[in-house]
Amino acid sequence: MGLFPVAVGALLAWIFFVTVHSVSEIGANWGIQATHRLPPDTVVRMLRDNGFLKVKLFDADYDSLRALGKSGIEVMVGIPNDMLASLSGSVEAAEKWVSKNVSAHINANNVKIKYVAIGNEPFLKAYNGSFLRTTFPALRNVQSALIKAGLSNQIKVTVPLNADVYESSTGLPSGGNFRADIHDLMLSILKFLSDNRAPFTVNIYPFISLYTEPSFPIEYAFFDGNSSPLNDSGTNYYNMFDANHDTLVWALRKNGFGNLPIIVGEIGWPTDGYAYAKGLYAQRFYQGFMSRISGGKGTPMRPGPIHAYLFSLIDEDAKSVDPGNFERHWGIFSYDGLPKYALNLGKTNSGALIPARNVHYLEKKWCVMKPSANLDNPQVAISVNYACALADCTSLGYQTSCGNLDSRGNISYVFNSYYQRNNQLDQACKFPGLSMVTKTDPSVGSCRFGIMIEPYYGGAGGRFGSRQRTLGLVVGFIFFLWIFL
Repeated sequence: MGLFPVAVGALLAWIFFVTVHSVSEIGANWGIQATHRLPPDTVVRMLRDNGFLKVKLFDADYDSLRALGKSGIEVMVGIPNDMLASLSGSVEAAEKWVSKNVSAHINANNVKIKYVAIGNEPFLKAYNGSFLRTTFPALRNVQSALIKAGLSNQIKVTVPLNADVYESSTGLPSGGNFRADIHDLMLSILKFLSDNRAPFTVNIYPFISLYTEPSFPIEYAFFDGNSSPLNDSGTNYYNMFDANHDTLVWALRKNGFGNLPIIVGEIGWPTDGYAYAKGLYAQRFYQGFMSRISGGKGTPMRPGPIHAYLFSLIDEDAKSVDPGNFERHWGIFSYDGLPKYALNLGKTNSGALIPARNVHYLEKKWCVMKPSANLDNPQVAISVNYACALADCTSLGYQTSCGNLDSRGNISYVFNSYYQRNNQLDQACKFPGLSMVTKTDPSVGSCRFGIMIEPYYGGAGGRFGSRQRTLGLVVGFIFFLWIFL
């Protein structure tokens, strides 16, 4: 039979995709791993104010989907990796998931769901094969459920994959192919996507290459054309994104899927927690990316429109920092919906990001170290370690936004982070003999001592939000005081 039927299917998928998407489109990833999330209605208004017509969710959060109803924003709704096992083993489970999280929102709220994302980077090397056996069966079952629900023509399945699913044997894009350990599995998934006119979704992060490879040339991460080009048989690559993207294109082509549509599921640059994670670099990266794809300009191997989701919309202070302290700082907006830097997405009259509207903050007060407190007090280390473990200290350290604070400033920052996270409860600023509440803003230079926003407790989705989390933290703090006083 050869590759002819496969090639025809991929070509039909490409024609379908470019017919619908004739120019480059920019969406945003909206994650909710935050101790205090902005109300979903506020976020949706912010998306629309900034001209985002697409959004990618990491799970089927009820409140987020409800808020997106009648907004006209196209939605990619995600299925977390920890759900793949149950969905892979039961078509009925997939049908229930689709009914509850797709059909119900379309029918009740007119949510414009366009894609269902099966897992999130399930073949990442760091996962050591944990999801290799469940991803493809889950993909098939969800597709079957969409067919049964009569939604398979308007909603496509996809699998957001990390760029580590492919590699180059030569160090050049033309040497691209899929990893040997997952090659056969990838071919099965590619054929399934092609047969169902669905796109390939990939996450590409030049920043991660800079973070993990000390010898990585920083200019190659950006789009200014200042780096020495990588020459691939006469094709010059001046930035990592183009080279990485086209390594994927070559991998698809070599395996008979050269026309399969590609979506860039995540691309971004963090602003804190690491030396190169700064607003200046993030602004340069994003603005370069936007200029790069404006007017439908793609890559050497795919010169047409690029469809991408920026990662991410808002900072998430409850994310794991195992990958690095920068993980909580990917947003183009801070936790309260304030733009971090000037960025022209080409969607607003002002040419700048528009902040969230009607954000409600807690009272303007901070928890800091008492001027009379002694740095040699043995309670200092105990208190700081406790608070830091339960708050967010990722802005402290070498070449971070708060890296220039002195010892007292560092301690005050930790205390305040814990205090704000606990909704400014009195008990959260009673570190023994060390802390006090002040109404004088202790922010210094680039180091912002934040005031937390009012907690959002969720709607009909039954989310407890910050109320339950705060209660747990305060109970823990009382136990801490009982142990160490």
